[in-house]
Amino acid sequence: MFDANVILVLGCLGVAQALFLSVYLLTLKRGNRAANIFLGLVLLGLTIRIGKAVVFNYTYLDPWVRNLGISGFLLVGPAVWQYGQALLNKVQAFSKTILLHFAPFVLFALGSKLVPNDGSQAASIAYTAVLVHMAGYLVLSWALYARANLKARSGLLSWYRGILIGVSLILVLYAGIFIRIVPFYLLGATAFSFLIYLFSFVFLKKHHLALEKYAQSTVDVATSKALITRVKTLFNTDAPYLDTDTSLHSIAQMLETQPRFLSQAINEVEQVNFSEFVNRYRVEHAKALLKDPDRTRDKIATIAFDCGFGNLTSFNVAFKAHVNMTPSQFRKQSTPLQK
Repeated sequence: MFDANVILVLGCLGVAQALFLSVYLLTLKRGNRAANIFLGLVLLGLTIRIGKAVVFNYTYLDPWVRNLGISGFLLVGPAVWQYGQALLNKVQAFSKTILLHFAPFVLFALGSKLVPNDGSQAASIAYTAVLVHMAGYLVLSWALYARANLKARSGLLSWYRGILIGVSLILVLYAGIFIRIVPFYLLGATAFSFLIYLFSFVFLKKHHLALEKYAQSTVDVATSKALITRVKTLFNTDAPYLDTDTSLHSIAQMLETQPRFLSQAINEVEQVNFSEFVNRYRVEHAKALLKDPDRTRDKIATIAFDCGFGNLTSFNVAFKAHVNMTPSQFRKQSTPLQK
């Protein structure tokens, strides 16, 4: 079992980090304003709920204060669903209907002194209702994700899926604690801290605003996939990647499309940039040449230039990135021993 003080520190750090990110998102003016606010509310609701768990484990809290903490889950449910609407369906208006979804949170928080929190049956019913409320919105959120799976951009989908997995995990943990199949009360807070650190890492490495890079583009996902099919056909048929002068503009010209549309398609569908996409084909061609018994006497540099690389260094870097070994190691492994 972890030391209680270590758990307290980790929990407090996770809560502080989440609170910081929440305030940042709620005050952020750039990008999809509605999505920023709803994601900020998701983090704020989790911070309220987990913060209460961390503090209550070490000091006494009045029942109404504990209820304020529990109310965080009533904020998380509708916020994560509305975040999906704003992120995937581009719903950016704050209508009165949307605000109604947050009414249970407001009413529960305002009536925190009236809601029982004493271990009684009434208190259990109230807490069950909170969990069911959050679970219902998570079902709606997963359904939204499933419907958007065929039309939304893959980067947005993977990001939203990650958010849903994290929130769902926290709900399952607290439901398990409530029905006493999870014995460790602070496991929810510990898991939350881990998820927040992971979220922060991804947030900093690939800022979520970058997910909206093509939000205003007129090219939809279906068009991007069709364009990628044309690119692959061109590469497999004419092998333009073998030309060292191959560029985004030259390939776009061959396909009679705009370079920015081609770049968007490769980023969205293949999850790589144009250079990485081209290098995939060049490395595969290099692997075939390195295994060719008729070219065993060719220098590695010759293979590199024949595959479209402008210099040996870029070839070695790209090859090792794709194959996890150098061209020389690959050739030695792939070439049968001569008797």
